[in-house]
Amino acid sequence: MSVPYDTEAYEPHESPESPEEHLARLLGRALNSFELPDDVLRQLDSALAHDSSLHSAHHSAGLHRETYRHTWLLADGSALTLWELVHNTLSGATQHEVYVDEDELRAATGRLPLPPAAPDFELPALAPQSPPPGPRHAYVPDDSADHARRLLRRAENPDRPGAETAALLATAFAHQITQAFGRPCRAGRIGLGFALYEHAFLLRDGRELSLWEAEHTATPDGRHMCEVYGSEDAAREAMERRAAQVS
Repeated sequence: MSVPYDTEAYEPHESPESPEEHLARLLGRALNSFELPDDVLRQLDSALAHDSSLHSAHHSAGLHRETYRHTWLLADGSALTLWELVHNTLSGATQHEVYVDEDELRAATGRLPLPPAAPDFELPALAPQSPPPGPRHAYVPDDSADHARRLLRRAENPDRPGAETAALLATAFAHQITQAFGRPCRAGRIGLGFALYEHAFLLRDGRELSLWEAEHTATPDGRHMCEVYGSEDAAREAMERRAAQVS
């Protein structure tokens, strides 16, 4: 059954909003935005990306309320969520309220004069909501763009990521390096030295991008060699090929 609510304010714009624009629009329409803690607003100043979704909806006898979840990705890799309540139960006109946590949202929703026997149309795909997933990596702000440049420069494989990837990584401002394990390479059976590392980067627009570095000694003279690939599968396949060539 469809839920009759006004989606105009939530439909994608022709030009995507920046996190700052989205926050300003949310605060501009919320009647209680002045109640938000200052530290929350300061955290949102560092937002890199945002996402909004309908959480639940309830309508009966011409009255309606909807709740929305607005989540921002912050510069330190954490996520911050604001909850928006939209309803027409007090004056007949649609009103917007914003809350920092879900408990406040539930308390505000409970005060609305909706008929107690009215059915509540919760979205089964979205409720109950689990906390929004955070980034996979614990990023450290550093000279990450230069790290990416140096990594690509020392890669010796001709099929290493090219100019398009390099341009994206020029916007990286944080990164994390981890050794990748998983399925063993056959090189372990012939005494060669192989290691695989993931270099994960956080970009200015909130996206995450990883380069996979394969370090090995599967060279004719046994010297150390570095290869870089855009995916883990490609890096592992290259390691298998190198091992087969010298076995």
